[in-house]
Formats: sequence, structure tokens, C-alpha cells
Amino acid sequence: MPELKEPVFKDIPLKFTAHPVTGNVKALVNREAVKQSVKNLVLTNFYERPYNPVLGGDVLSQLFENMDSITEFNISKNIRQVLDNYEPRAIIDDIKVSANHDSNALNATIIFRIKNDAEPIIVNVLLERVR
Repeated sequence: MPELKEPVFKDIPLKFTAHPVTGNVKALVNREAVKQSVKNLVLTNFYERPYNPVLGGDVLSQLFENMDSITEFNISKNIRQVLDNYEPRAIIDDIKVSANHDSNALNATIIFRIKNDAEPIIVNVLLERVR
């Protein structure tokens, strides 16, 4: 009977850092690949991707709203929606958004699991206005 293999998720790191010995770009696998994907989806605004204008959470556009609990809820809802729609590998456990009034930013903490993996992954994203 053939042995079932666990799925391997691969992605290219956005920094394109080369391996010190081989000089090749080292691919991100499994947990790191999904973490990068989650962060990219959260930080993508609508109309930033050609031919797919609704891809993204449109979170950064909401940073110019008043920093209150309604804004935090809306951003949390947008993050959950974009991850549910575009990241099928991630199972969302919790999303916490809190205002950082001193720096006019929001801290988003996304707790999720990869399918077939019970260990939770935590991704922290600082959402701040571009100056």
C-alpha cells in the first residue's frame, strides 16, 4: 500500500534572499509559506492587483477612519473575509485588532492553523498610514 504524504506548500520569499552556499533563492515551505501569504493578503488593498481588483482586505484604506471599536471590528471582518476567500490552506481561529493611538496605527494579530496541522500560527501585522 502506498504511503500517504503530507502536502507541501511552497512559496518564493518576497525578499529574494539567496542561500549563503548555493546562491539560489531558498523557497519558503509549509508554515512559513502560508504565513507570508496571509500577511500579503491582509496588506493588499483593492485595485492593487491587475485583473483582480477585489483581491485583498482593503484594510489600509480604512486607517484614515476614526480609531474606534467600529473601525477595529470592520478591519477584523475584512481580514477574515479575505482569508476565507483567498487562503484555503488557513483555518482562522481568532483575529484581534487593537488601536495604537500613539503611532496612529493598528495592530492586527491573526491566529490560525494550517489544514492537517493542529499547532496554531500567530501572525502580527502592524497597519499604519503611509506618509
